[in-house]
Parts: sequence; structure tokens; C-alpha cells
Amino acid sequence: MNKKPPEMAWVEELHPELTAYCYRMLGCVFDAEDAVQDTMLRAWKGWDSFRNESSPRTWIYRIATNVCLDKTRGSKRRVMPIDFSDPAATVRLPTETLPLANWVWPVPDNAIDPVDVTIRKDTIRLAFIAALQTLPPRQRVVLILQDVYRWSATQTARALGTSITAVNSALQRARRTLNRANLNSETLNDVDSEVNRGLIDRYVDAFERYDIDALLELFHEDGSISMPPFVMWISGRGDLATFYEITRSHCVGSRLLPTRVNGTAALAQYAPGQSNEQLVPWGIHVPEIRDNRIIHVHTFIHPALYSRLGLPTKLDLTI
Repeated sequence: MNKKPPEMAWVEELHPELTAYCYRMLGCVFDAEDAVQDTMLRAWKGWDSFRNESSPRTWIYRIATNVCLDKTRGSKRRVMPIDFSDPAATVRLPTETLPLANWVWPVPDNAIDPVDVTIRKDTIRLAFIAALQTLPPRQRVVLILQDVYRWSATQTARALGTSITAVNSALQRARRTLNRANLNSETLNDVDSEVNRGLIDRYVDAFERYDIDALLELFHEDGSISMPPFVMWISGRGDLATFYEITRSHCVGSRLLPTRVNGTAALAQYAPGQSNEQLVPWGIHVPEIRDNRIIHVHTFIHPALYSRLGLPTKLDLTI
């Protein structure tokens, strides 16, 4: 097999940036990383055909865009549970699930460009990712490139292989669609810009002790939790109290390890398994905080996230 041309070394440096772009397009880190790999392969195979008709950066984004558009064909829109259904009318153990491909999943901070978790942090939040998924794919491209990356209409048109007029029209439609989306998750856009570490520490302490009263004190009165791939989500302190009580046997003895996703603090829960000597991965907790209280906790139950976050596959209690 031929070696990569030395002129393409710069493409590898774009990997974290392209992962963030593809994640915004696709709503799943695993799909995004597959898309970036496909992009790199297509770029390597097509380097000899590059004619400098646009900048190399625009050229690589055009490839990534086409890969993402290919992946969205025939796929369902990814959502979050709070946008999929009303909160549970009767609190019980969750049983109904949907395929993993139906849900928005978090992206590890270490997988994407540091600029995306600092300067562009608001555009990597879970609520924004969910909102992007409401857009038709080509409108999604235009809005991301122009409103997130601040590309010109000319650059965007080259990346899409279309006209400036078409790009401007798509941007206007995309903005109107977002303004009319009316998602429950829109309430999570108005969260504290900086995470209260003391609140996170109290959450860890209360959860690991499984002190339900202490946990509830950390939530707003209308606070909620969701657990994709389970459809059911819980809202309101009263129902949260009931839910925490009926899941006590599963959660007592858990430990939470710190991690980071989507530009914010997260916690990896390890719960008791079949062995009394080990805790096993259960879910990634992502608290959303407003006015120093929790408004929502996403608990993403997807074991593959643990390895992608660089977390252990088990915790040994004998050490």
C-alpha cells in the first residue's frame, strides 16, 4: 500500500476538530469517529485529485460533510428522552428501551478540539446537539459551519458544492426551524456557565451513601432524570424520591468516578454486579445545573462509553 503523502500530515492534526464537527452532525461519538476515519481514508485516496480550487481545509471539510450526509440517509433523528415523551405518569422500574441509534449520546472532552470545550462550549452542550438533530442534514451543515465555525457563505458553499444563494437560504430556514423546535431540552440551554464543584461533590457523597433526602435537596423542585436507552424519564422531587427508592437495591454500594463530556463535569457510575468483589459500569451521569441546583441528570447507559472515556471496565473492591 502506498504511504500517505507528506503534504497530508496536517490532516491528522484536524482529527479532534473534525470529530467535533461530525459529532454535531451525527449526535453520537462513535458515529462521529467512524465518519472521521472515513474522511481520512477518502482524503488519502483522493489527494492526487486535489486541485487547489479551494483551501485544503475547505476540501477536507467537504469530504467530512459528504461522509456525514451519507450516514444520515435513511437514519432516524436522534433525540433525548425528555424530547421523546412526557415524564412518567407512574413511577416504576424502567423496562421499555429503544435502539442505541435513536438517542443522542455524549462525547468525551478528550475526543474533540479543546476550543470546542472552552470557547465554543455552548455549541457542544447536549441540548444544542439535540436541537441540531431537528434540522434536515444539509441545513445542519450550513448552520454548523456558519453559526458555530463562523465560516463565510462562500466557504460553506464550496464545502457543500452549492451556490451562495442556496447556502443563505438554507441558513435562514435552519434558524427558523431551531426557533420553532419547542423541545423540552431547550430549558437545559439556560444552565450555569461554570459547574459548581461543591455541588458535584455533594452529589457524589449523597449518591454513594445513597441518602435519598440529601440527593433530593440538590435538585430544583421540578428537577428530572433520564436514562437512555430507557424511554422513561422522571420529573419532580416527589417522583424522584419514589424512583430512587425503587432502584435502591441496584444502586446501593455504587461508586462515582469523575470524568468530562460535552464540556462539562460528568460522573461514571459503577454498580454492584454478580461478584461481591467488583463493581461494574452502569451509566454516565451528566448533571445540568441552574442557579446552583440540579435541573436534570442524564444517565447514559452505554457500556462502550467507559472505554472511550478511558475509564476502567470494573472496580476491584478487594484493593
